[in-house]
Amino acid sequence: MAATVLVAARLLRGVGAGGPRPRFGPSAHRQFSSGGAYPNIPLSSPLPGVPKPVFATVDGQEKFETKVTRLDNGLQVASQNKFGQFCTVGILINSGSRYEAKYFSGIAHFLEKLAFSSTARFDNKDEILLTLEKHGGICDCQTSRDTTMYAVSADSKGLDTVVGLLAEVTLHPRLTDEEIEMTRMAVQFELEDLNMRPDPEPLLTEMIHEAAYRGNTVGLHRFCPSENIAKIDREVLHSYLRNYYTPDRMVLAGVGVEHEHLVECAEKYLLRAQPAWGSAGAVEVDRSVAQYTGGIVKLERDMSNVSLGPTPIPELTHIMVGLESCSFLEEDFIPFAVLNMMMGGGGSFSAGGPGKGMFSRLYLNVLNRHHWMYNATSYHHSYEDTGLLCIHASADPRQVREMVEIITKEFILMGGAVDAVELERAKTQLMSMLMMNLESRPVIFEDVGRQVLATRSRKLPHELCTLICNVKPEDVRRVASKMLRGKPAVAALGDVTNLPTYEHIQAALASRDGRLPRTYRLFR
Repeated sequence: MAATVLVAARLLRGVGAGGPRPRFGPSAHRQFSSGGAYPNIPLSSPLPGVPKPVFATVDGQEKFETKVTRLDNGLQVASQNKFGQFCTVGILINSGSRYEAKYFSGIAHFLEKLAFSSTARFDNKDEILLTLEKHGGICDCQTSRDTTMYAVSADSKGLDTVVGLLAEVTLHPRLTDEEIEMTRMAVQFELEDLNMRPDPEPLLTEMIHEAAYRGNTVGLHRFCPSENIAKIDREVLHSYLRNYYTPDRMVLAGVGVEHEHLVECAEKYLLRAQPAWGSAGAVEVDRSVAQYTGGIVKLERDMSNVSLGPTPIPELTHIMVGLESCSFLEEDFIPFAVLNMMMGGGGSFSAGGPGKGMFSRLYLNVLNRHHWMYNATSYHHSYEDTGLLCIHASADPRQVREMVEIITKEFILMGGAVDAVELERAKTQLMSMLMMNLESRPVIFEDVGRQVLATRSRKLPHELCTLICNVKPEDVRRVASKMLRGKPAVAALGDVTNLPTYEHIQAALASRDGRLPRTYRLFR
């Protein structure tokens, strides 16, 4: 027993039974771990007799080309090749809240909540989820002001099943009384959550659109107003679906699939499908063009109890000021995107570092100089016939006037000199964000679908990068100067006692320095 322990101890110390082994120096023979059949071949050398591996290659830009096919009924099929076992496939529809002028506002919101419920083939949502689960799939539906999107990510081998399911969900929903009642409860809960959440950005975005496009197109309510919840039923939904869920307003988009296979599935399930609301053609399609009006929307609210807890967020007033930009179909869309990136911004507690936008104008000129401001962020919303560039800012209610003046000054500076370094930084950051986002398969899917839906084709990433690189300082100044000639749109949320009048904000944006007109009070 003692001898066994002694031998084990020697082995652990690197000492054999016959004495110590040299740690360095050439060895007489080295064994490689490449398998018993080839004991003397290192891992860095190919094995004899093994076929030469064939790796995937890319011939120029051909492999990245987006293929588009138009079926006889007007439906477009678009696909993008992408390596991988899984695919993302969905149907995008030219439908949304902007088309609800003749209906109760909130139909698109209802349809989003009703998505992937029971259909003619599937008795309930669980059956749909179990069918997708067999192919490792997940599903989602999102609506915006101008687009409705039904999407599924699953194994590429289940493409036939996925397209058949998407056709069922979009064209043959049952819309039972029970499902509509559950949707009413879900919409009511979402509205309550929207008004209570600490982050005001979704509500402010809704308000700034309402102010900018009062009573028309993208200015209509994206969220269902509470007074319309009880009014929306199956008959109302069918009347809307009959006009807007038509093949000529749809794109079946896929990423990670073979185009020919996707077209075959589309012809099988979508070419001659009869929708649940009948085959009568659309008769009341709203073709209105967005009319920018400008204006102000104020929502006075006590924000002191929005975030309760041991360390609550301070009571803040939130302001958003916007001006009309351009549609994503115009050439000026790229300079506006660069300008938006150049403004940048964020919250006062954002973490810094490379690529975080800490050298954007709203950080350098606003957040770094005015410690009392909690937020200053630039946003750019663009549609097929209009656009809106706006700045969101948050501060203590007592400093609202000073905050508004700081924002109007930044708007005026947009039309001034553009530093070459900041422009290159903004362009580089924009291209970086574009390319990093397009590494994600669902993002590629949405990009393919939206571009084909709007233009029947797709600009590839390298084309967009070329357009971004070609933006010059005079382009940014030109689009900013043109934008500043328009009327502002203003949204205010919280304690708005010290908010300047709309006329004063308009006068500040029309001045040379962005200063608000002075006000004088007889009594303090």
